[in-house]
Amino acid sequence: MAYYALLSVSDKTGIVDFAEGLVRAGYTIISSGGTSAVLQAEGIPVMKVSEYTGSPEILNGRVKTLHPKIHGGILAQRGNPSHDLDRGANDIGLIDIVAVNLYPFKETVAKPDVTLEDAIENIDIGGPSMVRSAAKNYKDVAVMTNPGQYGIYLDAINGNLQSVSVEGLRKQFMLEAFKHTAEYDAAISKWMEDNIYDNV
Repeated sequence: MAYYALLSVSDKTGIVDFAEGLVRAGYTIISSGGTSAVLQAEGIPVMKVSEYTGSPEILNGRVKTLHPKIHGGILAQRGNPSHDLDRGANDIGLIDIVAVNLYPFKETVAKPDVTLEDAIENIDIGGPSMVRSAAKNYKDVAVMTNPGQYGIYLDAINGNLQSVSVEGLRKQFMLEAFKHTAEYDAAISKWMEDNIYDNV
């Protein structure tokens, strides 16, 4: 059975070392866009999201990870016979690791000349969806939203960490993930509230 890790990050800090460690641990990397290009440039084998799903990126990249093979692979409960039947019928693999950080909305709107159009194009849709899917299924999936989590998780899956279990890390990362998406949405809401009427 293949082990999949989905990496799609705006902040590329540490992602090459993390991907190399995952490949050594037996994972197949699924990635898209800039993350895929960075990993390929470093010689790391990567399966593009479009290759995995069989569907192209569309709408200038607005839709790429919003696909049943992505969210089914993240949300499927391991050992659930009904979920296993659905996965088998739809050729859906299990995605065990999701490393995602989101479009830089706060950094974009901090620019003095930012427009409403710029702000809107930096509202991430697929990223929060994957983060929330993975966090919901934290018992089976590790979700990572910042580079500081990569090394500790690699240590855990390689048996080099005694202070906390893989299961414990998944629960910890779940809490951090929901906090991350809540803060992201709050930043969008606050900026829109403060600026929408001036920019329309």
